[in-house]
Amino acid sequence: MTALLASLATREGVHATALEGVRLMRASVPIPRMPVLYEPGIVIVGQGRKRGYLGDQVYTYDAHNYLVLSVPLPFECETEASPEQPMLAVSIQVNLTMLAELLMKMEGGHLTGEMPQGIFSTRLDGRLSEATVRLLECLRDPAEARILGPQTVREVTYRVLQGQQGGALRAAAVLHSRFGQVNQALQRIHAEYARDLSVEQLADSAGMSPSAFHQNFKAVTSTSPLQYLKTIRLHKARMLMVYEGLRAGTAAERVGYESSSQFSREFKRLFGMSPIDEIARARRMLGVSASIA
Repeated sequence: MTALLASLATREGVHATALEGVRLMRASVPIPRMPVLYEPGIVIVGQGRKRGYLGDQVYTYDAHNYLVLSVPLPFECETEASPEQPMLAVSIQVNLTMLAELLMKMEGGHLTGEMPQGIFSTRLDGRLSEATVRLLECLRDPAEARILGPQTVREVTYRVLQGQQGGALRAAAVLHSRFGQVNQALQRIHAEYARDLSVEQLADSAGMSPSAFHQNFKAVTSTSPLQYLKTIRLHKARMLMVYEGLRAGTAAERVGYESSSQFSREFKRLFGMSPIDEIARARRMLGVSASIA
């Protein structure tokens, strides 16, 4: 797997492949602990190590353990890597439609009564590793990626569903479960983060009372609904400044802030530095040219 990843992931950072929803990751230097935002997906590392921090939990993903996020989730992450042994990984987007189709055909795909978290890391077994190798082999040829790739992604997803922690993915695909209800509210936040959303509105989206929603939301995300909304706004603003070259005040307004000074304070509290310094650092790390809109 490592040799395949090294031949495919030749550029620093995260890059798309010929197969929609599959991205390659490479880092040749250590990356200190910093806030990140991951979409629902499966991250399988061939070399190096990453650690995710959420609340008081630590999630290690490396050559022996993979990471799964069943909901979009902000957390903190650090990367162990070096020029001699770069961190090499593949990220596979979780497709809820595919999950639902797989569950309909699977036996024993029922849910437990426990509320799963939206993130977990677990041991990489031989069958999932072999399926990942087949996926990487497909990516070497555009025709194979187009023809064979979707079925191989389906196999990888099935192996995760069958794994020890597959319950979180199963719950994400079942809209009437408590986890699925919280996920509906999360989708609304990501679609309408610039609006003035209240806990009552989000609870209504989930079909829960505000108190039950708050409790279940925190069980999935390890944070409160309004704190999650604020964090998503700050991450979205960061991306607007990095990739679209927006100034801090413009990005703040775009994501729903009325006060630029409040935005700057909360941005520095989350990312540890001012918008100007953080965007310069992010552009250097991602290889994005500086341009101000």
